[in-house]
Amino acid sequence: MISVRSTAGLLALGVTLALTGAAAAQTYRPTFHPDQLKGPPAGPVNQVLVVGSPHLAQMGDAVKAEMLTPLLDRLAAWAPEVIAIENVSGLQCDAMRRYPQRYRVSISDYCPDVSHAGQQAGLDVPAANAEAERLLAEWPAAPSPEQRRRLAAIFLAAGEPTSALVQWLRLAPAERREGEGLDATLVAQLNTLVDSINESDSVAAALAARLGLERVWSVDDHSSDRYPADIRGYARAIRQVWNNPASEERRAAEAPFEAGLSQPDGLLNLYRYYNSPEAMRRAYESDFGAAQKDPSPEGFGRMYLASYETRNLRMVANMRDVMGMKPGVKMLALVGGSHKGYYEAYLNQMHDVVLVDVEPVLR
Repeated sequence: MISVRSTAGLLALGVTLALTGAAAAQTYRPTFHPDQLKGPPAGPVNQVLVVGSPHLAQMGDAVKAEMLTPLLDRLAAWAPEVIAIENVSGLQCDAMRRYPQRYRVSISDYCPDVSHAGQQAGLDVPAANAEAERLLAEWPAAPSPEQRRRLAAIFLAAGEPTSALVQWLRLAPAERREGEGLDATLVAQLNTLVDSINESDSVAAALAARLGLERVWSVDDHSSDRYPADIRGYARAIRQVWNNPASEERRAAEAPFEAGLSQPDGLLNLYRYYNSPEAMRRAYESDFGAAQKDPSPEGFGRMYLASYETRNLRMVANMRDVMGMKPGVKMLALVGGSHKGYYEAYLNQMHDVVLVDVEPVLR
């Protein structure tokens, strides 16, 4: 029989070993550094410009379309060849719909119903994506209005409304009408997107159309979304995580820029702040760093952190996949400001990716 004293000794030894292991894990550093092995490649490098954005749709009437012109002018001057946006792809939404037990909330939040567009096109989401790729592989240098309307209809059925909007914007206003799979309902949907204010439609799609691109790429990823059984307890814990002095400092730092939106270059100045080292540090301290310290016995904060880190890794993987289609591309990645630091840190690990400093671009 093991005595109480012996049991206590074993427990103490276990704690000591656990702490020793944790310390060793913190002090160990790998010797392989992918970020230091960047070629040179055979041909031009992949360049990525990460632009952290406020979520414009959450700012109400404070943002007007004309305020975006200085930002669009600067991004157009950099001339990206590919634009990645923080939208969930139609293919991922299609996959998540097959697992509603886990993704019911995520489907509701991020996956609009595309069944009507699919019925008009006669295609489900995977088939519509395949058809869009087929059409673009054979795309003429000067497509007709009928071809653009058809591709817009296919993109809607594919669950890629922002790419559909790119085609819509590339049409002359008189050609933005029904036909080729677009009925009155879908035309109204596209016209609503034209007038919407958000970074995917008002910035990415507008920029793509201006530069003569045919689509954008949805790289957001919510496959890591997972909600514990005690969803209310989880929500309370995360709200408490966000209730900290760093969050107050973050709001105070953003307030002058938000108050100055109506001034010349007001929105551009907000973008400049969102892409500063200070903003990235505050995003971490007020949110993800605080989540790591969440004391809830269930570890809700660390669950939240795990999902967010996984999401960023998969978003960057989606971007890297797109770059592999045409090596040597210039990619603009437009994403919510809290993602920017993670995007750049993870992208920097890629052998064939070179990051572009956003500060001179927005100057």
